[in-house]
Amino acid sequence: MSELTTQAAPATLHPIEECPDLYVDACVCDEQRNLVFLSVWGRDTALQEFLARLQLGSAENGLDQFHVTLNGHRLPVFPDIERLEKRTTRQFRGTLFGSLLHLWLFDQRCAQPDRANHVAYALLGKGEEPGERLWPLVMETCPLPLLPHWREPVMALLGEHEQLQPLPGTLGSASAWRLSLQVELLETLLGELIRQGVLTTEPTEAQASA
Repeated sequence: MSELTTQAAPATLHPIEECPDLYVDACVCDEQRNLVFLSVWGRDTALQEFLARLQLGSAENGLDQFHVTLNGHRLPVFPDIERLEKRTTRQFRGTLFGSLLHLWLFDQRCAQPDRANHVAYALLGKGEEPGERLWPLVMETCPLPLLPHWREPVMALLGEHEQLQPLPGTLGSASAWRLSLQVELLETLLGELIRQGVLTTEPTEAQASA
């Protein structure tokens, strides 16, 4: 997972409708609004209550979904608690809202690729160049042998066949890409590029200089 650190309390905060004492500064969801990454601020007791309600799910007073309020709109978020990990930063004192803790919730595949299913997520800060981050993730997740100088044609291939895509449901300072490899198809496509001479065992002069 990328180091999406925050040096000070964020300026733009969006409340969680079901937990009005909690405020979101970044959220990433997939196409079905399943939670991939959440950055949320609140007092310790409010955060602990939020986590407990997520564990309860659809049980009484539990949360199997929640809503982030943005400019009068309710953005639904569906957390799969079995897939989520958490990180809590140090306490921030003397803010507009009192003493706050900073909690990250994120899909486990943001930190460690699911190699059995060839799926991974990359979290990036807004404006961060994705190429440098995504290629190492592709090489780590893909069971097929890839040479380092194949980066540009392979990345283009993955994008063309929708095996590497940016996630649309982002809010705040974070963005994310999903890597979802179709290994049999990818093996065929790589074979075609090798036969065409696009992928070679040794880098070209231009690739070597890059």
